[in-house]
Amino acid sequence: MDLALLKVKIYAACLNYLNLKINQFEASLLDLTQGAQNDSKSSSGDKHETARAMMQIEYEKIGNQLKEAKMQKEELERINPESSSKKITKGSLIKTNKGFLFLSVGIGKLSVESSEVIILSPQSPLGIKLQNLSLGNSSEMNGTTYTIEAIS
Repeated sequence: MDLALLKVKIYAACLNYLNLKINQFEASLLDLTQGAQNDSKSSSGDKHETARAMMQIEYEKIGNQLKEAKMQKEELERINPESSSKKITKGSLIKTNKGFLFLSVGIGKLSVESSEVIILSPQSPLGIKLQNLSLGNSSEMNGTTYTIEAIS
């Protein structure tokens, strides 16, 4: 498959992944809010206070995860998936001897077009080492050497 086309599909998969996460976090927050409203109508005493405190902690945790997912989505949306560069920069799809890497936001592994792709942040240790490398260059990370075979 054409690397530029694969990059557009990977970008779309990342966007879809983040949208799903955002929707799940928003649904969880809604469930917690509705649960708190129902709980406050029927409970009283120390058990009630403990349950409310636990619910508040969970609400804050999910709220922070939602905020992080929204920030990742905003960061991803600043990337033009159709742009290309001779050197690795943010937004580059990199084909290495170890597989595909997409330098964008820290998501982890996604499967796109039957290819495993590692979606990593430019601020990650490997992301930092790869930036500004070009075709044929290599970089070593934790005993693994990544040789750049193609960049889109």
